Amino acid sequence: MTRLTIRHETRYDYEKPVGFGPHRLLVRPRDSHATRIIHASLSFSPAGETRWRYDALGNCLCLLTPHGEATALSIVSELVIERFPAPLSPLRIDDPQTATPIVYDRCDRLVLDPFIDPATEDPDDLLLNWVLRHIPRPDEPALDLVMRLNASIHEAFDYSERPHGDAQSPAHTVATGSGACRDLAWLMVESLRRLGYAARFVTGYLYSPARSGIRGAGATHAWCEVFLPDLGWTEFDPTNGLAESSALIPVAVSRTPEEASPVGGSIRGDPGASTLTVRVDVRPTEPVKAAA
Repeated sequence: MTRLTIRHETRYDYEKPVGFGPHRLLVRPRDSHATRIIHASLSFSPAGETRWRYDALGNCLCLLTPHGEATALSIVSELVIERFPAPLSPLRIDDPQTATPIVYDRCDRLVLDPFIDPATEDPDDLLLNWVLRHIPRPDEPALDLVMRLNASIHEAFDYSERPHGDAQSPAHTVATGSGACRDLAWLMVESLRRLGYAARFVTGYLYSPARSGIRGAGATHAWCEVFLPDLGWTEFDPTNGLAESSALIPVAVSRTPEEASPVGGSIRGDPGASTLTVRVDVRPTEPVKAAA
């Protein structure tokens, strides 16, 4: 078990005062056997109204509507969590459905179909040809294949930090040989879908101890979840070559990266020049000192 304190600040600054439409926040994990929320708070300026609900995928969603006009919007989420990852090793799975090609139970398949169907185009077959080079022998265990693909992306692609902007297409990532964490995660998701796996895009946070060599800390992070028989949804981070690691702190899952933006919304009026600043700090929780 790992107990961590997370502070996530998103700040928009505008040259001119603007009004605010509804904002959609995905910043709070959902309590589960793998993640326990000890404390959670959300503050924002200017003041506004909030409404919480679960979306269709079970993500904890906050709808925020700031009041009035301002030249800045600040949103700060603070969390204390305990993380309980499920180790993959040592692990032996003898179910024949876990061999390649993977076979899902009929009941599971009804739920998983949207996550098996690819969401991107590949007009020049760049992604398809890259995936075909990674097809194993027909009976390779599914877990072995996914772990090998995770390691291949980690080793073969350069990490290119890009603080803002949409995820690039997997074909573009293959063509350039580099990407940010969201690009490498999206490449793995869409590659696995083309092999018949159910995969989904995950956003959250990354705990990186000093000198750990982990890439993507200090901001929101993205990785991939794959549904495997006998294991269920299982985490893989191709940016760092991690699998089911306590360093990964999931907040939201989605079919595509566009649906998993931590903060999104609209403004009214002409803002002039604007800037976006995001700061994420993840650190071990300081123990509470006993009273003297």
